[in-house]
Amino acid sequence: MNKIPFVDLFTKKQAETVDAILADIRTVVSKSQFILGDAVKEFETSFAKIAGCEFGIGVNSGLDALILSLRALGIGEGDEVITAPNSFIGSAAAIALVGAKPVFVDVADDYNLDPALIEGAITSKTRAIMPVHLTGNPCAMDKIDSIAKNRGLKIVEDAAQAIGATFHNKPVGSWSDLGAFSLHPLKNLHVWGDGGMITTNAKEFETVLRLQRNHGLKNRDEVEFFSYNSRLDTIQSVVGLHMLRSLPTTTEARISNANRYREQLSGLSEFLELPRTNVKAAKHVYHVFQVRATRRDELQKYLQEEGIETKVHYPIPIHYQKAAAYLGCRKGMFPVTERLATEILSLPVRENLSVNELERVCETVKRFYTR
Repeated sequence: MNKIPFVDLFTKKQAETVDAILADIRTVVSKSQFILGDAVKEFETSFAKIAGCEFGIGVNSGLDALILSLRALGIGEGDEVITAPNSFIGSAAAIALVGAKPVFVDVADDYNLDPALIEGAITSKTRAIMPVHLTGNPCAMDKIDSIAKNRGLKIVEDAAQAIGATFHNKPVGSWSDLGAFSLHPLKNLHVWGDGGMITTNAKEFETVLRLQRNHGLKNRDEVEFFSYNSRLDTIQSVVGLHMLRSLPTTTEARISNANRYREQLSGLSEFLELPRTNVKAAKHVYHVFQVRATRRDELQKYLQEEGIETKVHYPIPIHYQKAAAYLGCRKGMFPVTERLATEILSLPVRENLSVNELERVCETVKRFYTR
């Protein structure tokens, strides 16, 4: 029985891309352009265009993209930033690492920050909102944007999982003061290691972020302020440029796979709830295809026994983590997040998932629930 992996980063088609990438990397090596070489600026410009922004600033990870964005806004000690408790830990960690306090707001049934609950979490210390476009599904940015403007708050979009996603035809990363993206190898658009990108339409942010990612150096000999070394490598930018060319195909393949899942699993509504999205307003790019499953753990074990790999993103909400204990959150404070953590299951949706593989996943899920 052939196994169906959740992730499969190397295929015959990708092998051809590897040869082209290595040829371009050889050029970088021959010119010794390892740090902030020509490919970095080219990649930043191309990425910004996809995100609907004027500027892109390459950094060394999605986490640093969030940290530097918050720092660019002047957020730090004594400030509060509202975000979701069901994200990857990086969302809250970035807030804590600049000295601010993460303030969690529960999510709605689409797994994203519930706009109806944001107002109730705003205090005199609130400086910003950090919506997370979880699984590639855009948040209700029109409502979040309205709240932020009415209350004089900034927005940093955690778009780590959502490159190419749009809300009302406007790309994620362009709804806010600053958008933060991850280029981790598991993302829809990725490089060969860690990497990140910040997007903005504000020249003043672009200027300070370029200093922040490079020690605060104005030039080789003058430093404006002490800062991090968080540059995106030239070699990773070469990889990113190649991956950008295939992003439209990657996105459409994932959407197509998600639609097939919806068609084939719709008859299991008694047991499975398929991903919710505002189809008229949102373009979901399916970094993850996440379902809510009755008897989730049993289903996952059964699929594993049948050679089908699945994941749970994320089984332990951030407010349950030891690192967040100091925030004083209690069980029951975020009931939707806590319930989802016991039900969610991510099925393979990668762009190179074959029709036969997808049908086998669906048949196996059906067999589990109809035995």
